[in-house]
Amino acid sequence: MHQIRYFLAVCETLNFTRAAETCHVSQPSLTRAIKGLEDELGGPLFRRERNNTHLTGLGEMMRPHLSQVLVETETAKERARNFARLEDVELKLGMMCTIGPHRFVPFLQVFRERHPRVALAVQDGAAPDLQERLAHGELDVAIYGQPDGMDERFHTRRLYDERFVIGVCSGHVFEKQNAVRTKDLDGKPYINRSQCEFGEHAGRLWREQGTEVTTVFRSDRDDWVQSMALAGLGFIFIPEYAVTMPGLCVRPLVEPEITRTIQVVTVRGRPHLPAVGTFVREVLAFPWMNANA
Repeated sequence: MHQIRYFLAVCETLNFTRAAETCHVSQPSLTRAIKGLEDELGGPLFRRERNNTHLTGLGEMMRPHLSQVLVETETAKERARNFARLEDVELKLGMMCTIGPHRFVPFLQVFRERHPRVALAVQDGAAPDLQERLAHGELDVAIYGQPDGMDERFHTRRLYDERFVIGVCSGHVFEKQNAVRTKDLDGKPYINRSQCEFGEHAGRLWREQGTEVTTVFRSDRDDWVQSMALAGLGFIFIPEYAVTMPGLCVRPLVEPEITRTIQVVTVRGRPHLPAVGTFVREVLAFPWMNANA
C-alpha cells in the first residue's frame, strides 16, 4: 500500500522530490518503493528525464487500477474502524420462541439508543434449534433456557428466572383459586404448546403426581393456544412472561412449582464480534432483567 500511495503521489506531482515531501518520506525511500512496484508489475512506470518526469504506457494503464485499490483499501479500513466502534454492524440474535417479547423490549430499546449503528437481526426458534445454529456460526448470541444442563460447547450466564402458570378463560373453575395444584389438572382438557421446551418435563412431573390430562388442541403458536384458552377450550401451561392475550386468567402452578432459567448463550472459546461482548455485558447489567417480577 505504501508503494501505491507513493506511485499516485508522483502521478499527481510528476516530481519525485515533491512527492516524497507530500508522503513525509525521504526521496530514496520513495524511489526504492516505486522500483519495487515496477519489479512486481514488470516494467517502468515513469520516465525520468531532466525536468520532465512522466508516466510510461504501463504507468498510464496502472494508474486507474491502483487508484481504485487505494480507495477500496481506505473504505475497508473505515468499515473496520466502524466495526470496532459498533457502527454499521449486524448482530444476529437468536431468541427462543417461547419468550414473551415484552420482557425484552425495554432492554432492546435501551440497547438501540446506546448503539444506533448496530442492526439487531432477531431470529426465533426452539432451544435445540437455536443451540445448533449458534454452534454452526449462524447466530452470534442467543437467549434461551431448557430443563436439562447446557452443552459444554457453550458459555451461559443467567438473566432471570420465570415460573410457569396455568392460563384459562374467565369463568373457569381455576379463576376462583389463588394457585393451581398439579392434582387440580387431572382430567381437565389441555391445550398443548408444541414448542414448549418444558412440555415433556412437565408431563413427567404430572404423571408422577397421578395427573392425566386430555390434549384437545396443539399448536406451535402461542397466540393460537392463548386464543383457544380464552375461548374456553381448556387450560394452557405457559411461562408467565409469555402471556400476551388480554383477558386471559392466569394462576401460578404449585405442588410442584415449575420454573425455567433464561440465559444468554455464546460459544465457548470462539472469538466474537465486539458487538457480542457489548450485548452480553449490557444485557447482564440491565436491572429489569435481573428483577423477578
